[in-house]
Amino acid sequence: MATEPELPRETPREMPPETTPGMPRIDGNTELIAHIGYPTHTFRAPLIYNPWFARAGVNAVVVPFSCTAGHYPALLDSLFKLGNIRGALITMPHKVGTLDLVDEASPTARIAGACNAVRRLPDGRLAGDQFDGAGFVRGVTGKGLTLAGAAALVVGCGGVGRAIAAALASAGVARLALHDSAPAAARSLAARLTSHFPALTVQTGSNDPAGFDLVVNATPLGTGEADPLPVDPERLSAQTFVGDVILRTDMTPLLLAARARGCAVQVGADMLYEMIPAYLEFFGLPSTTAAQLRALAAPSRASSSPRVATPSRA
Repeated sequence: MATEPELPRETPREMPPETTPGMPRIDGNTELIAHIGYPTHTFRAPLIYNPWFARAGVNAVVVPFSCTAGHYPALLDSLFKLGNIRGALITMPHKVGTLDLVDEASPTARIAGACNAVRRLPDGRLAGDQFDGAGFVRGVTGKGLTLAGAAALVVGCGGVGRAIAAALASAGVARLALHDSAPAAARSLAARLTSHFPALTVQTGSNDPAGFDLVVNATPLGTGEADPLPVDPERLSAQTFVGDVILRTDMTPLLLAARARGCAVQVGADMLYEMIPAYLEFFGLPSTTAAQLRALAAPSRASSSPRVATPSRA
C-alpha cells in the first residue's frame, strides 16, 4: 500500500494546436493512466480513451501494462510512486487481488470483492472502486428502463455479476434474484447485499426469467457457439429488458432470442462505453458521453482491428 504523500502535479494541460487530431501528444506534462492486466492483446480501452483525450485537449494517455499476477503488487506500488500517474485501470486477472492492495474501497467494490480502478489520494493512500456495474446501470437507464422498485435477475455471480448486482441495489431495485453454477457464490453475494441494503429482497437458486423487469447474463455463456443459453428465452416476457456482458459479439444468442420475443436489449459493449464517463469522473478528468466515445473510437478500432475481448475485460 502507498505510504508516501502525493507528489505535486498539475492538472493535465491542454494540448497545443499542432497536435495531430485523434492522436495523443506525449510531452513532459503528460499524465499516465496505466491499464494493467494479462494478457493485453484484447484491450479496447486505449482505442477509446486516447482519441477522447486528444479531442478534449487533455494531456493524458492510457498505456497497457502486461503484468502477471506474481509481479502485480510490486508493479502497482511502483506505478503510484510516479509523479505523473493519474490512476490505473485494472482488469483480469487482478481485479480481486487489488482489493487487498488499496487503503480504502467503495461499498460497491467491497460487495463485488474486486476493484477495476485505482487512484492516489492527496495523503498518498490508494483508493479503489468498481465501475462494471455503474456502466451497466447507466446503459439500461439511458435506454429508458426504470430501476427504482424493479425486479432483476442476475445470472452469474463472478466479478462482473457481483458489480452489476451491487449497482442495481444502489439504483433502488426492490427485488434481486441471483443465480450461479456455484450456488455458494450466489449465497455469499446475497449476504453481502443484504448487509449493505437491508430493505432489498434477495433470492438465490433459480435462473427462471419469468416475472422480472430486467434479466442480466453476467456469465461467459454465449462466447462459444455450442454454449447453452443462461436462461430459457421461452420464459421471457416481451416487457422484460435483457442485458448481456459478453464483448465477443454484440448480438449474443441470448440477445437474439430475447429480441425475437420482443424484449428490449443491451449489448456488452454498451456497458464498456457507459462506464468510461464514470472512470473519468473518478480520475478527476473531463467527462463525456458514451455516444461521443463511440464516434471517436470507431476509426481507431477499424484501423487497428483488435482481437475480440472476453467478458469483463476492457
